[in-house]
Amino acid sequence: MRQVISLSFPSKTTTEVKRLAKKRGFDSVSGYIQYLIKMDQDLISEESLWDDIKQARNEYKTGKVIKAKSLSELL
Repeated sequence: MRQVISLSFPSKTTTEVKRLAKKRGFDSVSGYIQYLIKMDQDLISEESLWDDIKQARNEYKTGKVIKAKSLSELL
């Protein structure tokens, strides 16, 4: 079941959203907004990113890293 959500934007923003939706190949602004929400759900959280950074720092300090001369050495 679908529900309608009303959004209020300044006219300049409305024009930009419509332009972006068309540019990205969406048939409607609604489809574009749904896509943006899905992409937002896939983003890594700031907390998770900081945890990864801390872990990487610890691995580097303890020598648990691969020192490669090129990217192909890592693959």
